[in-house]
Amino acid sequence: MTPPALGCRVAFLPDVVHRDLEGEAVLLNLKTGVYFGLNATGTRIWHLLRERERLAGVRDAIVDEYEVDVTTCTADLLRFVGGLAAQGLIRLTDA
Repeated sequence: MTPPALGCRVAFLPDVVHRDLEGEAVLLNLKTGVYFGLNATGTRIWHLLRERERLAGVRDAIVDEYEVDVTTCTADLLRFVGGLAAQGLIRLTDA
């Protein structure tokens, strides 16, 4: 597994579906049965992952939208996407 880094790209897996539910989301890996609930911030990150080419772009958007410093945001984002990857919900690719 590629360790999370700001230069990484996210590959979305065909067996993973998501549903938005009143500002939050649920991700489900149909192949493994693993599901993951996202709060409002996690849901925003999920959507940004689909819009931005690299994790650095997601981090920049979050810093612009929320009251968070770059260092904290970077650490939290890398931990979040690392967790998604570890659960088999996304795949990270090298820069």
